[in-house]
Amino acid sequence: MERGKMAEAESLETAAEHERILREIESTDTACIGPTLRSVYDGEEHGRFMEKLETRIRNHDREIEKMCNFHYQGFVDSITELLKVRGEAQKLKNQVTDTNRKLQHEGKELVIAMEELKQCRLQQRNISATVDKLMLCLPVLEMYSKLRDQMKTKRHYPALKTLEHLEHTYLPQVSHYRFCKVMVDNIPKLREEIKDVSMSDLKDFLESIRKHSDKIGETAMKQVPGAQDLVDFSPVYRCLHIYSVLGARETFENYYRKQRRKQARLVLQPPSNMHETLDGYRKYFNQIVGFFVVEDHILHTTQGLVNRAYIDELWEMALSKTIAALRTHSSYCSDPNLVLDLKNLIVLFADTLQVYGFPVNQLFDMLLEIRDQYSETLLKKWAGIFRNILDSDNYSPIPVTSEDMYKKVVGQFPFQDTELEKQPFPKKFPFSEFVPKVYNQIKEFIYACLKFSEDLHLSSTEVDDMIRKSTNLLLTRTLSNSLQNVIKRKNIGLTELVQIIINTTHLEKSCKYLEEFITNITNVLPETVHTTKLYGTTTFKDARHAAEEEIYTNLNQKIDQFLQLADYDWMTGDLGNKASDYLVDLIAFLRSTFAVFTHLPGKVAQTACMSACKHLATSLMQLLLEAEVRQLTLGALQQFNLDVRECEQFARSGPVPGFQEDTLQLAFIDLRQLLDLFIQWDWSTYLADYGQPNCKYLRVNPVTALTLLEKISREMRDTSRKNNMFAQFRKNERDKQKLIDTVAKQLRGLISSHHS
Repeated sequence: MERGKMAEAESLETAAEHERILREIESTDTACIGPTLRSVYDGEEHGRFMEKLETRIRNHDREIEKMCNFHYQGFVDSITELLKVRGEAQKLKNQVTDTNRKLQHEGKELVIAMEELKQCRLQQRNISATVDKLMLCLPVLEMYSKLRDQMKTKRHYPALKTLEHLEHTYLPQVSHYRFCKVMVDNIPKLREEIKDVSMSDLKDFLESIRKHSDKIGETAMKQVPGAQDLVDFSPVYRCLHIYSVLGARETFENYYRKQRRKQARLVLQPPSNMHETLDGYRKYFNQIVGFFVVEDHILHTTQGLVNRAYIDELWEMALSKTIAALRTHSSYCSDPNLVLDLKNLIVLFADTLQVYGFPVNQLFDMLLEIRDQYSETLLKKWAGIFRNILDSDNYSPIPVTSEDMYKKVVGQFPFQDTELEKQPFPKKFPFSEFVPKVYNQIKEFIYACLKFSEDLHLSSTEVDDMIRKSTNLLLTRTLSNSLQNVIKRKNIGLTELVQIIINTTHLEKSCKYLEEFITNITNVLPETVHTTKLYGTTTFKDARHAAEEEIYTNLNQKIDQFLQLADYDWMTGDLGNKASDYLVDLIAFLRSTFAVFTHLPGKVAQTACMSACKHLATSLMQLLLEAEVRQLTLGALQQFNLDVRECEQFARSGPVPGFQEDTLQLAFIDLRQLLDLFIQWDWSTYLADYGQPNCKYLRVNPVTALTLLEKISREMRDTSRKNNMFAQFRKNERDKQKLIDTVAKQLRGLISSHHS
């Protein structure tokens, strides 16, 4: 029963659901009925639903039929009215058609005009739109045209500004146009083109200043302000601005500095023949000055393109290379005038760069080195000058025939002699022409030294010290060597040597005037501490002593030449009555020579005379004792004695004043005692007094006596053998020979005891 109740309940629910679906179908749009039908087919009672649906359809058909039957008459009346309306409508249609035809015919022209008006309106709208668009595009095109013109005229910095405006202001307004895209795509290329062109201008600028550096430097070294105005720096400024705007300033700075460093190295490389002319040095300096004038201007007119550290680095390099180059090339200069001109050029170079703020102390320090070289070149030049003066001098006292000539000489050389002033014209100065010439050349040398010290920023003391040291070198080395060379010349005569002694005596006296001369031009008193003294006195004394020694040597050589003419017959038995001819000529030569010594200092003349007499005595002794002369006769000894007496007579005659009595004769004392011993045959006295301080033959050496005795002994033996037929004569000879042998034996004993 419960099951039956449950089935009944389910049937009621299904019937209610079907009813709901049917109502939904009736009230729902046919387009949305699908979901409703799907719910029917999803269940299991769709058959019963179909039955209900058929029942509902039949009910609606019956209702429709009832409705139609109720309204039929009204429908028939409506059809009748509709037929009447159709007739009227046909008439209206015909009228409308006719009216339309007439209207079409009448309005055809109007339609055409309206169509034309429509086209005009359309064109007007298009033109207006085009004008509006062109108004937007024209500024862009104008800016682009302006950009191209600026680039064409190389106004790159304005072109870059124009490009910025074009890119950021104008192009965004017309970015949808195709030409705009082309422009946008072209902007990076234009920037690169501007960079490249501006860099090309910079390269041209760098090449230009490299070529014109010497002209810039030349103008600056003339102390003409505004040397930098010779250069158009605008390419640098433009390029710097352009690279700064493009964000590549650092790249530009590095490139500029790198290129200028390269140019600096080229500028600082001197030509190999720079030392040959001053123009070579001038061009070298001009290029360096021109380079740094440009860099200094860049430093002060740009912000950071170059900085002080960069400039200082370049200057340090330039300074070291310039000084090295000057050291090398100036060492080739042998012309003091060129060295002096070079010094003046270096001073101008240093002063010019100092104006631009560059430190130049090292250049002035280097000038002190060049000063030493200048001094050396001066010394070489003056060596030639002194050589020419000494070679061309006639070594004779200067003759003057008038007061004007006299004043001219004393105006050239500081000389005062009251005795000479009182003498009438013509008269002679004691010195030859080389004295005033040498004195004046020393002064010229001092002037030349002074010229180098100008503009070196040296104190008076430093200038004075430099001049004195250089002058000392001139005196002690150059002039001294020149005098020594003249004195040592092979063909120098005694007259020339005597004149040299006189000349150097006067030059020595003039040294105090040279001191005063230096003091006057430097304003430094000689008493100042550390003041260098002149060594002229020593120089002239040394030269005079050398000349004196040369006189002694020359006299001895002349004596030797005369002695070579001696031709003694050592085996003669004849007794002569006059001195040998060669000796007479020798004595005559000595007399004439010593007569020239009148102007010499007394001691020099006396020493020369004593030296000559001693040398003559020694040479005569050597002739007598010569080993080649193995035999000699007493007759030959007598002739030799006559010659010695002639020498003694010359000594007694006082050829040179100032000797005490018999002093000069002492030169021949050895010969005199030896000859007296043999001629007087006074052996008993000699042997008895030998060794006594007051003995008669004190100057006779036993060795010398023995040598001469043996020569006489040999001659006597030979003569004895030749004359052996005379018995009486042979006996006398034998007795004499025995005496000689006895004396010889005693002499040997003396010699032996002396040695022991």
